[in-house]
Amino acid sequence: MACLATVELTALEIAPEIGTYGPGDVVPDTHILDLSLAIDPALVLIDTDDMGRVFDYDPLVAEIDRLARDGHYATQERLITRITAACAAEPAIRSLDIHLRKRPVLDGTGTLGIRLQVDAATLDRFRTDAN
Repeated sequence: MACLATVELTALEIAPEIGTYGPGDVVPDTHILDLSLAIDPALVLIDTDDMGRVFDYDPLVAEIDRLARDGHYATQERLITRITAACAAEPAIRSLDIHLRKRPVLDGTGTLGIRLQVDAATLDRFRTDAN
């Protein structure tokens, strides 16, 4: 079996403004992000306890927060696309799985979301398109 390394961010509540709602529509009060990032195992299996040897996820979390607060989004999909581009800007990330969901959906219940799995080839296309 190959060695795999993943950085996992789960149940992060972000504060985007998404959607257009009319009178009587259910307006979600929470948006929740799960993000799983495949990275080089050499960034996890380290021989010295040194931040310079690992993937520093703090700047990415700050960028995700900035993107979420960046303005109004008509769709969850647009925010997911922008988060994917932010991940592509990190060379250490090999692939990712992103899940963004909102709640409530109906009568104070339910969660509705979008999941996107991005392989290495697609992530490389994002990197190429950004240049």
